Amino acid sequence: MKRMPVVLAAGTLGLALTLSACGSDDGGSDGGDGGDSGAAADAKIGVILPDTESSVRWETADRPALESAFDEAGVEYVIDNAQGDAEQMATIADQMMTDGVTVLAIVNLDNASGAAIQEKAAAQGVATIDYDRLTLGGSAEYYVSFDNEKVGELQGQGLADCLGDTDANIVFLNGSPDDSNATSFSNGAHSVLDEMSNYTQVAEQAVPGWDNEQAGVIFEQMYTQADGEIDGVLAANDGLGGAAISILDKNGRAGEVPVTGQDATVEGLQNILAGTQCMTVYKSATQEAGALAELAIALANGEEGETTGEVEDTEGDRQVPSVLLDPVAITQDNVSEVIEDGGQTAEDVCNGFETQCEEAGIS
Repeated sequence: MKRMPVVLAAGTLGLALTLSACGSDDGGSDGGDGGDSGAAADAKIGVILPDTESSVRWETADRPALESAFDEAGVEYVIDNAQGDAEQMATIADQMMTDGVTVLAIVNLDNASGAAIQEKAAAQGVATIDYDRLTLGGSAEYYVSFDNEKVGELQGQGLADCLGDTDANIVFLNGSPDDSNATSFSNGAHSVLDEMSNYTQVAEQAVPGWDNEQAGVIFEQMYTQADGEIDGVLAANDGLGGAAISILDKNGRAGEVPVTGQDATVEGLQNILAGTQCMTVYKSATQEAGALAELAIALANGEEGETTGEVEDTEGDRQVPSVLLDPVAITQDNVSEVIEDGGQTAEDVCNGFETQCEEAGIS
């Protein structure tokens, strides 16, 4: 697999710090240590994370990265988590707007509920940003994420690298069908694997709500229906990958069947070190949080944010100005890059995996 360097967030956070000169004189209740007066003096940024079940990243990586970015920028902010409940997310959004947020960023749970929140925000003069997931049919001013088709391409190529040139039966364990990112991941993976005639796709299914427990049930059904003749698993994230690994382990095949992942979670990295997971995709929460902070502060100042391109909203028939960051493929050869970038700590990853970490150059 072609190794890609981890791009640090210095540039992203640097611009956020520059913009913080227009921040509020008053520190926020949740963060921010003030700045000069200006258009952002009354600004307050709200962020709603989706859940704690689809991935541990939201609370272990994104929340602290967002808090750090907003603190560095000296802006008032509030961050909450909808815990997988679309009605709860709408309630949180209403409360944030009542409490005076001027910019609202959401990670939608589904397109319809996300679009409804953004429509209400627009009616109240609150600017919105899609964070990590694009809300199809929504009205967000900006979209901040990683290049999600590239994520899928890295997963597809990673699985191919682990399988090699032999004939193999593969299955796709995709993310939630109501998550537009999941479609992009799948499209990217298919663009790589469908071109390889030595691989036969024997099953493919989406996992509602990215539910790891349900993923285990789905994969076990795939395994049974294929009479165990599965040689590779394209799993859309580490949680789904872990669910597949648990079923493979029950059948005595963990480590024999390559499994992909995403998010570079502690469990995912440990599975890679143990040899039961082929690879994962690292998406720096520091980079993504820094990019969100930049755009939110620009909106608060009445300015246009710096973007890298546009993404098509196929339901809303519009192009959404976007910041798309580069994901990084992680295998046993470069697990240390996640640690070095601050994505995880050596203490967490190496707990119980001391020998594997030593062999991987992690200390």
